[in-house]
Amino acid sequence: MIPPVTSFLLSQLTDALTEREAAGLLRRRRVLESPQGARILVDGREVVSYCSNDYLGLANHPALIEAAKSAADKAGIGSGASHLITGHHALHDSLEKALANFVGLPQALLFTTGYMANLGAVTSLVGRGDEVFADRLNHASLNDAVLLSRAEMTRFPHNDVAVLEKLLAASKAKNKLVIADAVFSMDGDIAPVQALLELCERYDSWLMLDDAHGFGVLGDKGQGILSHAGIASPRIVYMATLGKAAGVSGAFVAAQPEVIKTLIQNARTYVYTTASPPMLAGALLASLEVIEAEAWRRTHLQTLVQTLKRSLVLQRWQLAPSDTAIQPLIIGDNHEALRVSERLLERGLLVPAIRPPTVPKGTARLRISLSAAHTVEDVQQLAAEISALERESVGA
Repeated sequence: MIPPVTSFLLSQLTDALTEREAAGLLRRRRVLESPQGARILVDGREVVSYCSNDYLGLANHPALIEAAKSAADKAGIGSGASHLITGHHALHDSLEKALANFVGLPQALLFTTGYMANLGAVTSLVGRGDEVFADRLNHASLNDAVLLSRAEMTRFPHNDVAVLEKLLAASKAKNKLVIADAVFSMDGDIAPVQALLELCERYDSWLMLDDAHGFGVLGDKGQGILSHAGIASPRIVYMATLGKAAGVSGAFVAAQPEVIKTLIQNARTYVYTTASPPMLAGALLASLEVIEAEAWRRTHLQTLVQTLKRSLVLQRWQLAPSDTAIQPLIIGDNHEALRVSERLLERGLLVPAIRPPTVPKGTARLRISLSAAHTVEDVQQLAAEISALERESVGA
């Protein structure tokens, strides 16, 4: 007979959850009952959504849906095995080639998620005795990847290339890797990738860029941070996700052939997992065509960013400096950020409150995610409601 879980073990969990809720840090899920879009049905009510990373409005695009249906008819639903057994379908192969060509790198490798891509890439490139230099505001997956690699992790202040240069110059490690988000997920600002690459060239280091929030959005045709910054180098390891601007799911790493071959041999998150459904690869091939052909989506997105900035009238809260679809409204206090989010929801506007440890203590915020599916009027309404709520809080 299996003994029951003791009340002591459960009480420990309960106490920790109670403390988390008292600090305004308890996370809760909402239930989506519609496709992603500017207007969604969530928890039984229709709202205008500012929470999705569907930056180009492709998650419910008819061309992607039809491509997925067609691919499912030809390839079925499940892949049935890992890529190294029988799971690597011709659709996966075509997508990898298309992605590499799109971002201007020799080869690409598909992963099931961005988290798995980062874990697989970092742990394949560095290990004990090596050193990784990480921006302090990097995504959690990059930090976890370094810990799993057993390399030494040295963190530098956000976007501070002067400090990074001193750290690289002092390093005695055989292999060095600089890793950074291209667009930082909670601040929306862009890494100084040209300066990072110059340092990596000077100090013989790999440069890995996580372009989860830039792929599809940055660059003339949406090719991402490399096109946006005009950089190229065989030492660049590029990662991007396919569930945000691309509107589907998954991720890829693009780099030199030797890097990709190394990942196929050593990336445990690639080797030991079932390949994603081929139908998703079919949808993503259609997504790439839309991203490249419909430049108006990126143009409209920039119009929305500027509309929000012009329309907000604030005294105490601050809109962080960002020219991307991620527009963080810094409120500060955890409870106040939650209250503002709830007040906006009462007005039919869904904007998530982001709190520590996702962001630094004292910088709780609303993370406003704009999409090409929004209208100028949508954003003007959002700005008016936020401005009114801040005036109420100042006068309270």
